Amino acid sequence: VTIGATSEEGGTRRSTVTVGGETTLPLLTFEGEIPNRPVIAGTIADVVPEGWPQVLKDAIGDVINSPAEWAQMLVEDCKVDMISLKLIGADPAGANRSAAETAETVKAVLEAVDVPLIFWGCDDEEKDNDVFMECSHAAKGERCLIGSATETNYRTLGAIGTADKHKVIAEAPVDINIGKQVNILLQDAGFSLDDVVMCQVTAALGYGFDYVFTIFERVRIAGLKGDELMALPQIANIGWETWKVKEALQDDDILPGWGKLEVRGRLW
Repeated sequence: VTIGATSEEGGTRRSTVTVGGETTLPLLTFEGEIPNRPVIAGTIADVVPEGWPQVLKDAIGDVINSPAEWAQMLVEDCKVDMISLKLIGADPAGANRSAAETAETVKAVLEAVDVPLIFWGCDDEEKDNDVFMECSHAAKGERCLIGSATETNYRTLGAIGTADKHKVIAEAPVDINIGKQVNILLQDAGFSLDDVVMCQVTAALGYGFDYVFTIFERVRIAGLKGDELMALPQIANIGWETWKVKEALQDDDILPGWGKLEVRGRLW
């Protein structure tokens, strides 16, 4: 799956990112080929996320208030391959930004950096349908990766991806069977699986972490064994989930002996 479009391809990206194509498991290059390296996307949000610890906000700096400047910092200083934009400001229970406002943010980020873009909704399906449509049109031709298609909104995401030539993330709640089902639904709706990246919603704590890892592994093995519905690239939204758990959030006085939050949060 290739994300991003250069000027020759109708977009404005300096370069593109291609993921997938492996014929073996990670590290086992003596058994097959891994033609494309894993890529890292720098995560940003359209509004300052509630619940993030002050140490994280301080580490990001003042750019946290400007998605475009935040993206520039990640590209120029951190050398990320892509930008992953969370449009949480559209959440009706939060800032409740309009679809038009979120589309302007997408435009601003695309103008600020020249790497491929991933953008996600606010997890309110009704609102996201409008947000995805506006943002997809604003980024038409840039071949973005949009997240996420589920069992209930796959028709909307498939139609948007086809109309504006974007790629789509197929999401499942840490369930290999639902992951396969979403792919089937997208395919039945006429969306090519060549344009799909799979996502098992990650969990950053204890049993959840191990469970997600094994689900990713099972998906990869199924694909390598010939299941075309599972032979797709995968994305892990790890950074966003990590800063939701107590190990990365709680102050030193609440978790005495666990180490300084400034260090503990980064390690977690």
